[in-house]
Amino acid sequence: MRRSVAIVGVALSDCGRVDTATPYALHAQAARRALADAGLDRSVVDGLASAGLGTLAPIEVAEYLGLRPRWVDSTAVGGATWEVMAAHAVDAIAAGRANAVLLVYGSTARADIKAGRRTSDLSYGTRGPLQFEAPYGHTLIAKYAMAARRHMHAYGTTLEQLATVAVQARANAAHNPEAMFRDPVTVDDVLSGPMIADPFTKLHCCVRSDGGCAVLLAAEEYVPGLAKPPVWILGTGEYVSHTTMSEWEDFTVSPAAVSGRLAFERAGLGPADMDFAQVYDAFTYMTLVTLEDLGFCAKGEGGPFVEQGTLPVNTDGGGLSACHPGMRGLFLLVEAARQLRAEAPGRQVPGARLGVVSGTGGWFCSSGTVVLGRER
Repeated sequence: MRRSVAIVGVALSDCGRVDTATPYALHAQAARRALADAGLDRSVVDGLASAGLGTLAPIEVAEYLGLRPRWVDSTAVGGATWEVMAAHAVDAIAAGRANAVLLVYGSTARADIKAGRRTSDLSYGTRGPLQFEAPYGHTLIAKYAMAARRHMHAYGTTLEQLATVAVQARANAAHNPEAMFRDPVTVDDVLSGPMIADPFTKLHCCVRSDGGCAVLLAAEEYVPGLAKPPVWILGTGEYVSHTTMSEWEDFTVSPAAVSGRLAFERAGLGPADMDFAQVYDAFTYMTLVTLEDLGFCAKGEGGPFVEQGTLPVNTDGGGLSACHPGMRGLFLLVEAARQLRAEAPGRQVPGARLGVVSGTGGWFCSSGTVVLGRER
């Protein structure tokens, strides 16, 4: 048994500044909206993928949503979680182990800080391999910053080129009414901001927001009669690289170099076929190096490539401007589906028929890549 699988419903919960909702409520809001988007009842959902909430995720989320799934996934690999979960769900649906799988996420990361429910980023701990790095005190942001500096040293990538990523993200967000920050910024604005971790100033880093989203995947037999056109999953790939920086062989190569190759090979397509890319952008360097590793340009040429701006990237404004409530990878799939359904007024990529989504987790520790299309 090998069935084709499509994204049949997508939705965001309220996003940006949401001070009165719980993470569970954002999960439920997004799930209801995604089902309504598909025109399907929750009774069709027999699979659930969720991570990051509850003691027994996704069981608590399933109970809150009133679901009793016969297939579940709680894979947690950081920002790449949702692309990896989508790959698992596609395999399960194709093999007949599930028929309709709901991927759902919600977080009040910003509101929790404002209300004093948490006072800093949650620690990754100092047990296991991390114990060998913790004494040196470098943060998650510092790890990305070190990688960016290595790329600058090896290939001559400039601060201005990295800043261009933030400028382009904000320009895209200007056309997205759901984006948290929409006012334009310049390269000078990015470069003159307060330093966070050299070479990253504030605008090189993602925003902190609240929000949630949901994506409903279903087997091909559910497609006739849907409320919206299906978006077909054509190929997927996943890969994990390292957790300690000393085990990362090359700071200028992300795990997308493997997950992307696998996804394109399985789809029978390549970077040149893509009309857009939605990539994880917690920091500007992530966008640049992921585009290189997906094959849109040669290694070391990411700086000039992003300056040219010929490929539509993170059309909703990305984590740098639209929203970033935590593990943002699921938002990438929502925006990709909207582009392929021609539902992104003001920022629509004309004639978009194929796109790629690539999520990154940890500090370039993991990657999941999904190739999508309007036709099978």
